[in-house]
Amino acid sequence: MRARLVLQMMDDNGVPLATETVAYLVKETKGAEDLGLSLSEAKTLLAKLQQALVETQVELWLQENRDLDGRRLRSKGSYPVTFHTLFGDVRLKSPRYYLPPMATGNGPTTISPLRKLIPDHIAPERLYLETRWASLVPYAAAAELLADVLPITCGANATTVRQHALRSARRIERELTEERVSFMQDACPRDWMNLPIPDGRIVIGLDGGYIRDRKDRKKNFELIVGRSLPEDGDPRYIGFVHGYDRKPQRRILDHLKKQGVQANQDITFITDGGDEVRSLAEMIAPASEHVLDWFHITMRITVLRQFAQGLENHDEQAGQDMLEALRKIKWYLWHGNTYRARDEIADLQFDAEGIDTDYPNMRKFLTAIGEFQVYIASNSTSLINYGERYRSGERISSAFVEATVNAVISKRFAKKQQMQWSKVGAHLLLQTRTQTLDGSLHSTFRQWYPGMVNDSQEHRVIASAA
Repeated sequence: MRARLVLQMMDDNGVPLATETVAYLVKETKGAEDLGLSLSEAKTLLAKLQQALVETQVELWLQENRDLDGRRLRSKGSYPVTFHTLFGDVRLKSPRYYLPPMATGNGPTTISPLRKLIPDHIAPERLYLETRWASLVPYAAAAELLADVLPITCGANATTVRQHALRSARRIERELTEERVSFMQDACPRDWMNLPIPDGRIVIGLDGGYIRDRKDRKKNFELIVGRSLPEDGDPRYIGFVHGYDRKPQRRILDHLKKQGVQANQDITFITDGGDEVRSLAEMIAPASEHVLDWFHITMRITVLRQFAQGLENHDEQAGQDMLEALRKIKWYLWHGNTYRARDEIADLQFDAEGIDTDYPNMRKFLTAIGEFQVYIASNSTSLINYGERYRSGERISSAFVEATVNAVISKRFAKKQQMQWSKVGAHLLLQTRTQTLDGSLHSTFRQWYPGMVNDSQEHRVIASAA
């Protein structure tokens, strides 16, 4: 069987502009592998179709944009450019024109109109897919995937994909709002009183994870990641490199505003109580609060209980007294009685220091008690009535953030494989990865390129809404 595919292009009035044969196929049917187009044939067909289509579109656009103030510009030849698309790298001739003397001034004397049409030399949809895939899998794997399924002959390498993905991330960074640390900064309190009633509480969990530093392979640096869960709305991810991002509160404010959060809305930050993440929640909004994660409290008490059980094997009465004291401390903390809990911790430390025993881990036990006392004292203002809040169905734990750390950091930054990262590279990748995971990356690209359509993304959105 023989097949010839002919492309005919017409203007807006239906008048033929060009007719071109884009493929001539000879097919033999001996097995299932011979049916239809092969991947190689499809790539060739798409590449030729894209080349012919883009060339004609560019030619028509140039004809419409050659004039300056109604005057025809004089040609100065052309130079080759490559437009990277999902269906092939299209080679084009970019014409140059002389500008009239009065129009140049001290500026350039020539103009290349095609730079206005394709300033970045890459199709938005290809940039979107490269950014999205690179945020999910290593750069080399994303490049191989592009080359495997699309007619891309050049540019499909790890370095180029990385450059394109980080270009998108830098654009996201440039669009951050102005430097602010609070919703009410430079605002009149009367403005806050005039705000409408907010929709409901939004909970934000923040936690940290560590990855290997490329500059000093013996050291790690910290990534701060989080997830916001509004009562009515889709959850969103946030991430940045601690220490590299000098204005993290501005990033959190921008993140909240994109979810429609108002200054008078109830905002609950749940963290592990570390100084870094706790400072991020301070003064964000008048109705915001910081809650110490119950999971991390119980985790520290569990460690103390293990020491007390070890002490019980050497001094039964002393061990039982320690266990009973820890039970009381946990009970007071669960019910929000911070004052009694701190008194019990102080008594626990005093009693433990007076125990005369041959328990080999007694010194470690005392150190752990001291650290727990400092931990509770440092976060005393973040302790709540956990039991009451739990019974009312509200969150008291950042367990969902632990899953966020695994989703955002472990599965891409590969902690187990000890991949090495620069701070800037990790920070920028976090911006695209968080948006990919929560589904907002496509919306970001649609804001940049309103005419961009991605059918697979649209179908996923429709399916998830059904």
